[in-house]
Amino acid sequence: MQPKPVTMKTYLPKPDQIERKWWLIDADGQVAGRLATRVADILRGRHKPTYTPHLDCGDFVVIVNAEKVVLTGDKDNQKIYEDYSGYPSGLKRQTAKVVRQKHPERILTQAIWGMMPHGRLGRAQYRKLKVYAGTEHPHQAQKVEKLEL
Repeated sequence: MQPKPVTMKTYLPKPDQIERKWWLIDADGQVAGRLATRVADILRGRHKPTYTPHLDCGDFVVIVNAEKVVLTGDKDNQKIYEDYSGYPSGLKRQTAKVVRQKHPERILTQAIWGMMPHGRLGRAQYRKLKVYAGTEHPHQAQKVEKLEL
């Protein structure tokens, strides 16, 4: 007589069972790409044991001191950020140095967006990211926990 095969069920959390936390990350002295990788994983929920690729089970992330993020090598002068308005001759090209002066949070937000899925789910997960150039943020009411990376 053959023993009955053991079947395992896949755990799928329901939307009301997903717990979301708020994390505070200080970007002072952090390398931009390495920080972006960790933040993208937290936004997607890959740090949780209940991670499901087709569900939004990630947490909220607040990043402060985005102006003090580090770019390795000579990327300040060599890395080019492009912005296209959609009109003829509407392409703007700026180096990372210029972008850091005008919009310092854009370096991190574009790096993180590049590591997210580009679809409806990825956009929903990306909306949970809050990036600020300075040390102040308006999310004290959410009981943000500090996360060391």
